[in-house]
Amino acid sequence: MTIRNPKGKMLIDRRTALTGLGGVALTTGLGTSAWADTAGDLKTANEVVAEAVYTVEKMSRSKEFGAYVRAYMKTARAVIVFPQIIKGGFFVGGEGGTGVLLARGENDQWSYPAFFSMASGSFGLQFGGQVSEMMLLVMTGKGLDAILNNKVKVGGEINGAIGPFGAGAEASTTSNLNTDVLSYSISEGAFIGAAIEGAYIFPRDSLDTAFYNDSGANARSVVIDGQFANAAADPIRGELAKYQRDS
Repeated sequence: MTIRNPKGKMLIDRRTALTGLGGVALTTGLGTSAWADTAGDLKTANEVVAEAVYTVEKMSRSKEFGAYVRAYMKTARAVIVFPQIIKGGFFVGGEGGTGVLLARGENDQWSYPAFFSMASGSFGLQFGGQVSEMMLLVMTGKGLDAILNNKVKVGGEINGAIGPFGAGAEASTTSNLNTDVLSYSISEGAFIGAAIEGAYIFPRDSLDTAFYNDSGANARSVVIDGQFANAAADPIRGELAKYQRDS
């Protein structure tokens, strides 16, 4: 199933969005050859990077909470953008998606992206489904290190909270929220305040390899060491460059 945004632009195939998410994933039936796997990973990586630009724009321009996204972005250590989070199921529910992580360097330039997936599962009487977009603002060095090291659980190794907005949000800081990661999530253009407690965030090394055409590419070598580049990611780096660190 392919989903389109309001502008008519094709979004990531629903199966692609959940590839590799274990129990909540949908199988894709890719071929067994290494070439087929690489080609599929490259297609997925390029789609995620392209669609992430629209998600960042949409979050920052929201009349409802865009001002708060822009304010917190100025001090964020990194950002993870998920162009699609798929939620739903019959009796056994789950949610997940694939996105990109970019970190801010000391010179205020944003890194090239590394690929990550997020997954969570739940059980109960659940029907229907929902497609949303999510942006995680990584506010602490501890949070960034934990995410880069390997699979991390929000509410376990790092603390997460729904990004504040509306009345009283001006008084909210990452210190009094006691959080490493702030989440902003929208569906059909409206804020839905999706909690991420219990969700797992984990690297997608195969997508890094495909996107940079190098088996040595992984989250840390891309984001921290700056060993790899791909001009296809320049649009999202440019969009994030609009948010400069407070002096």
